[in-house]
Amino acid sequence: MNNLIIIILTIISFSVFSQPFPVPEDKEVSYDVIRKKKTIGSLVSKFIKEDNQIILHSVLDINVKVLFFPAYKFFQETKETWIDDNFVSIKGFTDFEDDREYNIIGEDTDDFFVANGMDGELKLDKNIYPLNYWNISMLDKKEVFDTQKGIVRKINVEKLNNEKIEVNGENLETEKYIFNATKHPKDKGPFPEYTLWYHNKELIKMEFKNPKDKKIIKIIRNDLGE
Repeated sequence: MNNLIIIILTIISFSVFSQPFPVPEDKEVSYDVIRKKKTIGSLVSKFIKEDNQIILHSVLDINVKVLFFPAYKFFQETKETWIDDNFVSIKGFTDFEDDREYNIIGEDTDDFFVANGMDGELKLDKNIYPLNYWNISMLDKKEVFDTQKGIVRKINVEKLNNEKIEVNGENLETEKYIFNATKHPKDKGPFPEYTLWYHNKELIKMEFKNPKDKKIIKIIRNDLGE
């Protein structure tokens, strides 16, 4: 009987605590990127389980056209590898509108998380978390690894009152946060302030003001209720 209890507790412990973030049943989430009530892009994240690893594969693709001509493009693809709640590696690529391109790599070593990006090689705290809004646990950190540029940013998070919002015809009770991060000397503008909404620890919606044209960009789940 005692052995049976230990086995059951082990299974429960693994299922509850081994995942660093929620993994949807169909192992995929998708969002619309919206500007001025028009869809201008998409964000798709896939969750790939391999043995004791979870690979979070995300693709953000934005393409804005004005009078049928390209006005703004942005593309980012990342693959984060996690073992339990440990961030162990990342491979990513970011293509900004002004021809800036960054290949981001990082790997956990015995003493550091060693990463390469805009600032070259960085030796970071082994417990660093990547800046990924899906992972609500990130909001508890003091600094994060920016996966667009391969740099470290200090962050400040404010918890607001819970809020009911409607998404795809569903009324959801959400946790609401304001997210800010420090500006890097090589940034071409301020880091925008994000508003984040979570339901059952899953990211449902986020929005920010584009520093260039002051337009609100919304990123909203489009797969709820499917």
